[in-house]
Amino acid sequence: MLTLLPEPARRIAAWCGVILLVTAVAAVAVWLCVVLKAAVTPVLLALLGTGLLGPLHRRLVALGVHRSLAAALTCAALVAVVGGAGYIVVNALIDTGDQILASLKSAARDLSAHFGTAGTSLDDVVSNARELAGKFGATAASGVISGISVVGEVIAMAVLALFLTFFFLRDSHKAAALLHSLAPAGAGARLEAMARRGLLAVEGFMRGTTFIALIDAILIAVGLLILRVPGAVGLGALVFVGAYIPYLGAFISGAVAILVALADRGAAIALWALAVVLAVQLIEGHLLQPVIQSRTVQMHPAVVMLAITAGAAVAGILGMLLAVPLAAAAFGVVSELRAAYAPGAGPPVATGTGTGSTPSGPADGPPSPPSSPPPS
Repeated sequence: MLTLLPEPARRIAAWCGVILLVTAVAAVAVWLCVVLKAAVTPVLLALLGTGLLGPLHRRLVALGVHRSLAAALTCAALVAVVGGAGYIVVNALIDTGDQILASLKSAARDLSAHFGTAGTSLDDVVSNARELAGKFGATAASGVISGISVVGEVIAMAVLALFLTFFFLRDSHKAAALLHSLAPAGAGARLEAMARRGLLAVEGFMRGTTFIALIDAILIAVGLLILRVPGAVGLGALVFVGAYIPYLGAFISGAVAILVALADRGAAIALWALAVVLAVQLIEGHLLQPVIQSRTVQMHPAVVMLAITAGAAVAGILGMLLAVPLAAAAFGVVSELRAAYAPGAGPPVATGTGTGSTPSGPADGPPSPPSSPPPS
């Protein structure tokens, strides 16, 4: 039957079959991840932690520290940094939360004078924020067992992710041998190259995003402190946390900072706060992103927004946080496949080291063809 169709129709049919097959596999994979989220989520978090801490672990090993001790020290550093950053963020938001809420309420009243019902509705929302929080807390308190279960699940997930990070770091040098043992005959080197490229993308995203988030938070907090906007430290902490959700987090945190400035310092200071936020975003887009993340997979903003939307639909806030690094890893794997099957591309060169070692060869670019053909 297919032979009766012209060549273009057969090609279209073949591509449609491939697309349907890939879509079905992806849908089943997403469904399995949702069903097994209690086990999948710690693994994904551990992979992100491994990507962020991999360079530190490799440096400690290069200095002669035992792999297990180096992994333990790296995980301890992660706990100290995350715990310290969490304490600073939560403490800043608690200390300045009342100021921010009061400023938002005042801004809503000012908006209601110009926009009528819409502004009044916003004022009602802000005014009832504490009441709603109290009702939610009372509802949560009525189900103590359920609340304890949720908290216990979160703690268990975090502890499991930490232990998995330790094992991923310690045994990263065995990853290449494992991939070669699982791959079909002749595909081990290609699978290793794909894994290296995906890990490089995740490493670059995590390091670059953390560094950029810190710079953005410092610049915006300093700018708001100069403008004497109340809650500047808390707003800076909000910028740091929001930076892990590209575009959307920056928009929300910047809008909150401008509304607080408008409510407490007037329209002129609000315009200056807007100028500070826009200046920081310009610095990030034209200087920090190209320089810091120049070696990572560059994705179009539309692709990033689609990934965030899909992640939110699948797993809420956690999905939004995981969507972009996973998409970066997928783009890295796709780029490796494109380079592998490009005209004139040779077979990948197996390095014989794990994905935790310093990337070289296939990780830094397309695999180079052999210098001379193999003997027949």
